[in-house]
Amino acid sequence: MNSSQIMDTFRAGNFVLLHDNTSRENEVDMTILAQSVRPHHIATMRMDAGGLICVALQSKIAENLGLPYLTDIYRQASSSFKVLKSAWPNDLPYDERSAFSIAINHRRTFTGITDIDRALTISAIGSLGSKAMNNPMVDIFGNEFRSPGHVPLLRAANGLLTERKGHTELAVALAETIGVTPVIAICEMLDAKTNKALSRDEAIEYAKDRGIGFLDGSEIIGNYKESTSS
Repeated sequence: MNSSQIMDTFRAGNFVLLHDNTSRENEVDMTILAQSVRPHHIATMRMDAGGLICVALQSKIAENLGLPYLTDIYRQASSSFKVLKSAWPNDLPYDERSAFSIAINHRRTFTGITDIDRALTISAIGSLGSKAMNNPMVDIFGNEFRSPGHVPLLRAANGLLTERKGHTELAVALAETIGVTPVIAICEMLDAKTNKALSRDEAIEYAKDRGIGFLDGSEIIGNYKESTSS
């Protein structure tokens, strides 16, 4: 599949694999539009990818939902809980700051961890995200979700693909490029043979075997810059 075909499959609610960069994490994430997630997608991500199933949100949507960076919560709470100060993430080997925000469960979930529960939480945050692109939705968010929960939320950097070029930003940029709600479920692909991240070559083979699109970060950045400059 060429880049245009891959973006069409992503728009249609199918998985696309994203590789960031060999000089960064050098990892491949399985990604899909949050609104499209169903229980069988969660099963695929946990069995075939195996990493942490998270949801990446565009910065403006996160702002309208009132979602802080987790480090900002830690900073304010560190005067009461000293462990938060001592465990401060000031030594990330691949980035300057973490994208993590709070973790949530939908209020209609039971434990929150099953395929059914996580699919409900993720699809619901995708739907709410489409409404929060231009409107504050903090109270509505609180009515729908509780925290802590089993779905970590990731807040994309304000300077998309300039301040940070992680999978969070790449997934959001891909969504923005094709004009869909920039709320994306992502999960790192791991390798049980090496106990490391699945290599780019192995991920490409996985994608070919299953007819899934594969994009490098450089392709996403190029397409995003082209779409925003025109």
